[in-house]
Amino acid sequence: MDFADCETDGEPVQEWQKDLSRAPLSTKIVVAGGFGVGKTTFVRRVSEIEPLETEALMTRASEETDDLTATPDKVTTTVAMDFGRITLAPDLVLYVFGTPGQERFWFMWDDLTRGAIGAVVMADTRRLEDCFPALDYFETSRLPYIVAVNHFEGTPLYAAEDVREALSVPAQVPVVIMDAREKSAVTDALLCLVTHALDAAPA
Repeated sequence: MDFADCETDGEPVQEWQKDLSRAPLSTKIVVAGGFGVGKTTFVRRVSEIEPLETEALMTRASEETDDLTATPDKVTTTVAMDFGRITLAPDLVLYVFGTPGQERFWFMWDDLTRGAIGAVVMADTRRLEDCFPALDYFETSRLPYIVAVNHFEGTPLYAAEDVREALSVPAQVPVVIMDAREKSAVTDALLCLVTHALDAAPA
């Protein structure tokens, strides 16, 4: 394989990536949240491979169940999962799984979260209640998680602590404000989750 011609999201392959004798630690994380909150964008923006997406066109049949008030331009929805991969460090590779947001697809969450070290729960301040099911799910399953508030253009910007109070998120759970369209912001959120998961792991 000729690594000289390889790029990762427009960036050249690093020297340590060319060493095939290395065996980096790979682990799994999950990105969850309500319908249209930005999970697919999150995975797509940070993945160093072509992400696997199960987007399907929305039809009139979903009009009564999918609220498009906050996302009037949305024409597709995730019906199974999103999948991407990111190398955070020379010895750490994350496999990122995005869950479907609609209630009728929640039965898949158990399979998608199996083996994960933690989760990113995405929130939209225009409809915070949409992330309650994900928060309840990870609290119940005791899987470490962080809350990532996806700040949409043209919406009020709230402080992380205000969002924490509104969601009644425990003090030990990190809350970050980010933009899922920005790779650096998504990467920082993933690093925050990994750190939090390590801190929460039994000694």
